[in-house]
Amino acid sequence: MTGRLNSAQPYAIALFRIVVGLLFAAHGAASLFGVLGGAIGTDGGTLDAGTWPGWYAAVIQLVAGALVLIGLGTRAAAFIASGSMAYAYFDVHQSAALWPIQNGGELSALFCWTMLLLVFTGSGALGLDRLLAARTSPATEEQRASEPVTA
Repeated sequence: MTGRLNSAQPYAIALFRIVVGLLFAAHGAASLFGVLGGAIGTDGGTLDAGTWPGWYAAVIQLVAGALVLIGLGTRAAAFIASGSMAYAYFDVHQSAALWPIQNGGELSALFCWTMLLLVFTGSGALGLDRLLAARTSPATEEQRASEPVTA
């Protein structure tokens, strides 16, 4: 059983990355374009361009979420996204209360930790990172076969 689960791990990471990237990008799109219910607290509206920190966070969410979704520059995009969510939690939410359930910062905390996990796992089996690396690398098929899928 463990062997089968281990062989499916790169695909599970890819599915995890796709779902997290889609959800993260959706938050950015909602705040920037007013789709999917709009920005939180605006009754379906958008954030004013250039307002700190919300508008910049929404741009990071949209761009980093899209990059994570397609698996392009996954580690760097996830690192920036994780940092922005850590900032959101500690600057915006924690002043209200210590625990995320009390201060409304559950999503910030969850996105921070899930993106940080993707920094360490990479894009998985289905990311463009892996496709581009395979095209540009002069490695032989034997060398590629011995490389870990998540690196």
